[in-house]
Amino acid sequence: MLTLFGAAAVTFMMLMYALERRGPAFIAAFACGCALSSVYGFLAGTWPFGVVEAIWTIVALRRFRQARST
Repeated sequence: MLTLFGAAAVTFMMLMYALERRGPAFIAAFACGCALSSVYGFLAGTWPFGVVEAIWTIVALRRFRQARST
């Protein structure tokens, strides 16, 4: 079940990354995908992956905030 969750989270994250240029909503969705992937990393015991995805979540949220202000 955990592997299925991880595969879905990473797939969603990559799809939203590919669609980011369509608008800020996709950037926010990408941030959510990163957060889900981070949760997966920590639950799977691969904490370096979880940390990197948490950092990507922060980066994506900053980009979302910047995109909304322009």
